[in-house]
Amino acid sequence: MDFIQALQTHAWLSITSATILGLLVGSFLNVVIHRLPKMINAEYKEQVDEFLKSDEYQSASTQEKINLVLPRSRCPHCGHQITALENIPVISYLFLGGRCSGCKKSISKRYPIVELVTGILSLVVVYYFGATWQGAAALLFTWCMIALTLIDYDTYYLPDVITLPLVWLGLIANYYGLFTNFGSAFWGAVWGYMSLWTLNQVFKLLRGRDGMGAGDFKLFAALGAWMGWQMLVQIALFSSLVGAVIGISLMFIKNRNKDHQIPYGPYLAIAGWIAFLFGDEINRQYLKIILP
Repeated sequence: MDFIQALQTHAWLSITSATILGLLVGSFLNVVIHRLPKMINAEYKEQVDEFLKSDEYQSASTQEKINLVLPRSRCPHCGHQITALENIPVISYLFLGGRCSGCKKSISKRYPIVELVTGILSLVVVYYFGATWQGAAALLFTWCMIALTLIDYDTYYLPDVITLPLVWLGLIANYYGLFTNFGSAFWGAVWGYMSLWTLNQVFKLLRGRDGMGAGDFKLFAALGAWMGWQMLVQIALFSSLVGAVIGISLMFIKNRNKDHQIPYGPYLAIAGWIAFLFGDEINRQYLKIILP
């Protein structure tokens, strides 16, 4: 019996493996969330510098080049390079007491939280879909939602390098009918993009400014491509509910006023993940209530 068969036969093995894999991926997502916006910004500055042929952006070319692999992770305070033993998801943070082994300054709690959340959500996905092609695709979808949520929260930006491949991956997955039929996925992508684009145009006409960014259109298109056009209304409703819960929570926890701008991407991503796994069941329970 090979490993794939063992995963499909023994639920405990598939769930345990998914959790461990999720913790490891969560550690990598921390790197993506931190570095990808910087990489995009540096690339943009280099392109502007090359186009203008000026000295205004020369500083960008002299900055340390970074990617998702190099340079190695290090403490932002003292520059101490993180060793392999110090980079074990969650465990290393607890062992070090949440402090850098070099300068003893605090390490952000976000790192272990992202790792832990990724591990838990990966467990839920594999428990729900099993060790199947659906499960594998759903894991990739979940990891993208986590990355997009935190990148947009930090930077008010949803990178094309994640959203656009996500649209195509949804269409490819549903070409083979993994989650819905291809026609539903195609129109889900079309109406997902066009609905928010149109709404933003109306808002811009009335208020003279954009109400959301183009990244939100692309993310909604990706959600439509993965789940089909039938789920778009539900996702929009869920995003409003998630936004209300998070907005009120931030007002109390972080003392933010009601005028503080919060990006829409995290609400869409969280609502999309909920609908992806539980949308059909929620619909069934709702119909049971209104149609007893």
